[in-house]
Amino acid sequence: MKKILISAVFILLTVLSVSAQETRTKTYVVGFYNLENLFDTYNDPVKNDEEFLPEGKNKWTDAKYQKKLHNMATVIKSMSETNGRFHTLLGVSEIENRLVLEDLVKQPEIADANYQIVHYDGPDARGVDVGLLYRPDNFKLLDSESIPFDFDSKTIEFSMDEERQKHFKTRDILMAHGLLDGEEFAVYVAHLPSRIGGKGWDLRSRGAEIIYSHAMMMQQKYPGIKIVVMGDMNDNPTDVSMVEYMHSKRNPEDVGKNEFFSPFWSMLKAGYGSLAYQGVWNIYDIILVNETLLNAPDGGLKIRPVGKRGFYGVVYRQPYMITQTGQYKGTPFRTFSNGSFIGGYSDHLPTYIVLEKAE
Repeated sequence: MKKILISAVFILLTVLSVSAQETRTKTYVVGFYNLENLFDTYNDPVKNDEEFLPEGKNKWTDAKYQKKLHNMATVIKSMSETNGRFHTLLGVSEIENRLVLEDLVKQPEIADANYQIVHYDGPDARGVDVGLLYRPDNFKLLDSESIPFDFDSKTIEFSMDEERQKHFKTRDILMAHGLLDGEEFAVYVAHLPSRIGGKGWDLRSRGAEIIYSHAMMMQQKYPGIKIVVMGDMNDNPTDVSMVEYMHSKRNPEDVGKNEFFSPFWSMLKAGYGSLAYQGVWNIYDIILVNETLLNAPDGGLKIRPVGKRGFYGVVYRQPYMITQTGQYKGTPFRTFSNGSFIGGYSDHLPTYIVLEKAE
């Protein structure tokens, strides 16, 4: 009888062990970080980089540049320690060129991630672009595209006249298409036009319209493709660009086939923020996922809740990333304040989501 009981317990433990192995999941971190004017110290005649030169307004020396690189790498490394893994995909904005990303990924804090780069030089008047860092052991890049901004909309009435439109220059939108854990996957990285002067809702709406149109084309071309849209949208998840022109929804159960789930909408309503302006917190650093990535069947790659409160997104912050004293106490510890270099990190906090897939 004793032998039978021991055998039964052994069989039960074996079954439970096999069951646990069968339900193991693989996780992937996908995020975005506005790096706040990551410029090198070299004069590029085709870039608007005069302020970021040793003799320029910001006295941008190599020592300051190296400090900035170290700070950015420190935050990326810190996120990897929190998550137990480096980001699979990390979109970035406010970078001058490919060189600064090459310098960033070589920083000792993150060199082990072996990040590869997707970047295109764009036409932005400020001289900044967007880019994508990806881990080739997780994501197989198949193709990419730099999508220009245009005014070819049938639904938006622009405040700019045609002459001003001809001279308007802003960031292109980056699209990278590949395989993530063997599944068709596309990611868009954007930095939509500024809010300076309280204007530009029409421009940001057009930017969202361009992204959405391209994403719908990708869904038709690759049925079942998983799509993530990320960037500094210069709008909150509740603004017209995101709600009407990106067709995003706050609640997972409301997301239709050609719509996007907006994880940071509920977080904004709960008081979270990725940047602060005049004492008000906003989440401009938005990540959206399409319905296929939200409602994937069992065994498919899908977004999952993160943390105890059940949100599907994270605004990442550590005490060292926050200003501790003075006028801007409690806001992101930035690189410059009132024109002076203060050695901070960024005026934006990074955001990310977590994807999972059962093995």
